Amino acid sequence: MNARLRKLVGSFGLVAFIAAYVWAVLAVSEHLPDNTPVKLIYFAITGMAWGLPILPLISWMNRGR
Repeated sequence: MNARLRKLVGSFGLVAFIAAYVWAVLAVSEHLPDNTPVKLIYFAITGMAWGLPILPLISWMNRGR
């Protein structure tokens, strides 16, 4: 697979992953207690945690330049 096609496929995969991740984070947040500090910590952690599972996709997209 050439680099342009790999980046196109990876871009669609990235958008699909982010959409699913946001849906899952919001679905879980509905079950949290109605406490502002708890929600702040939860959203701060989940807001940064999306990067870890996406790293293999990004490295695959940049392979074979």
